[in-house]
Amino acid sequence: MVDQSAVGRSFTPVTARVEPGRLRFFLDTLGEENPVYRDADTARKAGYAATPVPPTYLFCLEMMDATEPFEFLTALDIDLARVLHGEQRFDYHAPVVVGDTLTFRPKVTSVTEKKGGAMTLIVVETGVTNQNGVHVADVSRTVVVRNARPS
Repeated sequence: MVDQSAVGRSFTPVTARVEPGRLRFFLDTLGEENPVYRDADTARKAGYAATPVPPTYLFCLEMMDATEPFEFLTALDIDLARVLHGEQRFDYHAPVVVGDTLTFRPKVTSVTEKKGGAMTLIVVETGVTNQNGVHVADVSRTVVVRNARPS
């Protein structure tokens, strides 16, 4: 069972490049048709330096480029079969656009027991910087772990 000792624990940084082909695949999968995400001229007219990414793309990009996408689960000895996705939040501080190289730095910021210990909520916050060292976003995810009931 994960406890308060996990708070502050950091995991391997992930570096990922925002590539147009992968972004297009993501947009197609979602059915996202907004031209600002698909056309560089439209994006520039909207004030972007290049084609921006939609808000949720950072989660996907981090998972795709991580050597071990579930590293924090392994490190905290959490069985994937007991995990539920609880919540996701994206706070952007600067645009993320095609051509950027991003570095994701995940860290556990909270561990909370709920329902008399039947579940544990773990918050992993990830700071994201671009190739210029600009802090472009913070991504937060809450993972719900269903704990085994004592026999």
